[in-house]
Amino acid sequence: MAETSNTVKVDPSSSSLLAKHVQELAINGYEPPQRYIRKDRDREAPIDSSLSSSVPIIDLHLISSPNSSTQQKRDEIGKLKSALTSWGIFQAIGHGIPSSLLDELRGMAKGFFDLPVEEKKKYAMNKDGTQHYLEGYGNDLVVSEDQTLEWSDRLYLLIKPKDERKLNFWPENPSRFREVLNEYSLKSNLLAEFVLNVMAESLGLEGDYFLKQTGERGTAFARFNYYPPCSRPDHVYGIKPHADGGAITLVLQDKEVEGLQVFKDGKWIKVPVLPDAILINVADQIEIMSNGVYKSPVHRVITNSEKERFSVAVFYVPDWEKEIEPAAKLISESTPRLFRKIKMKEYGDVYFQKTSRGIRAIDWARA
Repeated sequence: MAETSNTVKVDPSSSSLLAKHVQELAINGYEPPQRYIRKDRDREAPIDSSLSSSVPIIDLHLISSPNSSTQQKRDEIGKLKSALTSWGIFQAIGHGIPSSLLDELRGMAKGFFDLPVEEKKKYAMNKDGTQHYLEGYGNDLVVSEDQTLEWSDRLYLLIKPKDERKLNFWPENPSRFREVLNEYSLKSNLLAEFVLNVMAESLGLEGDYFLKQTGERGTAFARFNYYPPCSRPDHVYGIKPHADGGAITLVLQDKEVEGLQVFKDGKWIKVPVLPDAILINVADQIEIMSNGVYKSPVHRVITNSEKERFSVAVFYVPDWEKEIEPAAKLISESTPRLFRKIKMKEYGDVYFQKTSRGIRAIDWARA
């Protein structure tokens, strides 16, 4: 969740640095400026490549299909619950979104970032010193002078509620961009709702519990990510370690280039590429509502010295006016309340400030 309910002021001291997008720095052969160099290299946790094959894979078709036996459904739901309890993520296959649409969405991402700089800047997020809901084309929003910047450019768009879309930020080039994103937003929303229902049922809650808690005016943001090749991949993050602050996130990874890593049991684990899978990860509000049963995992993106990488993430966020707290059914003497009731709007502001400094926002919400 890189979202906030408020208009945020840009740090004026950084305006000259942010004038160039990361793609421009890479194309012109610049070394990453000092503001991009990681400060945590001397205390980095190890990377365990041997566990990549252990990242859970869940076949959602086995859960949704009327042709699946009761046992098949029960077993796959059990696998999903285990995945979100121990990992907080899973690779979803059998999700019902055509591979042709996934490929076309990837093509739209590449097509946009391949446009000339001046064409992309028509959709720039920086308008008169402010960023409105972080929408548009840009990169890191700087909130402090010691903030480490990320080696990535983004196109960030609100896709839900539909009546709040700001189409002036939606590219008209590539020509089918708006059409493809609209189609993907409809199908990914159905997928998110289905997964949230299964997650609730797996905890013994009413199937629509999480959907009701997120509210009818819950928001969804699509973020198109571009990671140019980086000459110092061991010194620069594509995206810094963080956990998402919304409800759940759906990620369409690059079809060939790895980069995403998840933190588990004191180690960084590479998330492998499954071309037609959609990665689903729990975010902070589901960890709160599940009273800590489901984990909101810390993850990061590593840069690559030779290959560019694209991804598309969709963040599903509760209505800003909602109050979020653990489900009463999940609180008992043996499972005490772990989180207090929080206002979503307030959490959004706290999340943004803390995450930019590498601090977990969810600790602020603990009981």
